[in-house]
Amino acid sequence: MPKQRRLVWFFVYLLLTSSFCQSSNAQELTPLPLTRITLPPIEKSAEKTGSFFPRILELALQKTLSTHGPYQVSSYPHQLTNSRFLAELERNGVINLMWTMTDQTREAKLIPIKISLLKELNSYRIFLIRKDDQDRFGKINTLDELRTLRAGQGTSWPDTEILKKNQLPLVTSAHYELLFDMLKARRFDYFPRGLYEIWDEYLLHKDHDIAIEQNLMLYYHAPIYFFTNKENALLAERIETGLNLAIADGSFDELFYSYKGFKKGEEEIHKQSRILFELH
Repeated sequence: MPKQRRLVWFFVYLLLTSSFCQSSNAQELTPLPLTRITLPPIEKSAEKTGSFFPRILELALQKTLSTHGPYQVSSYPHQLTNSRFLAELERNGVINLMWTMTDQTREAKLIPIKISLLKELNSYRIFLIRKDDQDRFGKINTLDELRTLRAGQGTSWPDTEILKKNQLPLVTSAHYELLFDMLKARRFDYFPRGLYEIWDEYLLHKDHDIAIEQNLMLYYHAPIYFFTNKENALLAERIETGLNLAIADGSFDELFYSYKGFKKGEEEIHKQSRILFELH
C-alpha cells in the first residue's frame, strides 16, 4: 500500500476512535434524571407520627441516590379528603405518591409498594373513648357486646368496610379531624386507632375529656403501603429497592424505633392484657 494511502487510513482510524470515545464519555457523564415526588400534606392530629412516612421515603431515596439519581420531594399545599387524594393519585394529578392502608380496589387502580411501613402496628386497634365511658367498655367481653356501641370511622377508609362486614355499627365522616369532635359530642362511642398513632392523638386531644380505652383490642390485616400511579413503575421500583436496602442494613428499624409511639405500640401487643377480637 502506498505511504500516502496508509496515512489517510491512519487519520480515518484516529477520527473514528476519537468520535467513539467522545460518545462513550458523553454517555457516562449524562446525569440521571431528577425524580420529582409530590405527597399529600400531613393533617394536624397526625403530625408527629405522620412525619415517619416522608422520612422513610427520604431514606429509601437516599439509598438509591447513586443508582437512580437526584430527587425532589414536596407536599401539596392544600388538605383534601382521603378519597380525593386517591382520585388525584389515580389520574396522576396534584400528587404522585401517598401512603395508605391497602385494599383490593387500591391495588387494582394503583401500584402498591408491598412493604408494610408500620409492620403490624396498623393491624392492631385500640380505642379512643370519652373518659367517663371506661366502665361501659370494662364490662364488654364479647364481640356481640361491642356491637351494641357505635364506632367512628373515615368514610372512604378500608377499615370502614371491614367493620361493616363484621356487623359493627358505624358513624362516618369524610374528614379525619372532625372525628375527634364527633367523639366528644357523643355522635359515636369509640374511635379505633392504630397502635402507632393513638398515643400522640390522645395527648393532642386529652383536654377534651378523651381517654384511651383499657380493656379491648381489635385485629384485622391492615398494612400501610406507599402507592403510586400506574404510569410510575420506575418510581415504585426505586422506592421498593431503597426500602429493601434500608431493611437489610438496619436503618429502617433505626428510624422506626426512634418513634416512641411505635415502640409503645409493640409493647402493647406483647402485653396480651386486653380482650382481642379478630375481624375478617
